[in-house]
Amino acid sequence: MTVHSEELLQATVAAAEDKKAMRIVALNLQEISLVADYFVICSGNSDTQVQAIVTEIRKSAELRGVRVRGIEGMDSARWVLIDLGDVVVHVFHRDERDYYNIEKLWSDAKVVEFA
Repeated sequence: MTVHSEELLQATVAAAEDKKAMRIVALNLQEISLVADYFVICSGNSDTQVQAIVTEIRKSAELRGVRVRGIEGMDSARWVLIDLGDVVVHVFHRDERDYYNIEKLWSDAKVVEFA
């Protein structure tokens, strides 16, 4: 079963919302980078919440038959990167999000609006 990147994006955002992730932003990279089609950036209030968000996103992807290519940073839970192929997710602890400000690094990307 093939999951389109838009469907994976929607499922990823829904999983993050389910665990009460804050400041969820999705960036469309299709026109500007070969790294991925989308970046999803969100944050949690604590290490425990960051880990819960990551776990929910992983489960959601696996339920759809998407192979998780890697998860980095889960031990410290300050900035966790989840590589889902076409969608790359950055889950920050709220204290780290503003410091790294990766939205600004990818300011050429269009922000994806959700209904």
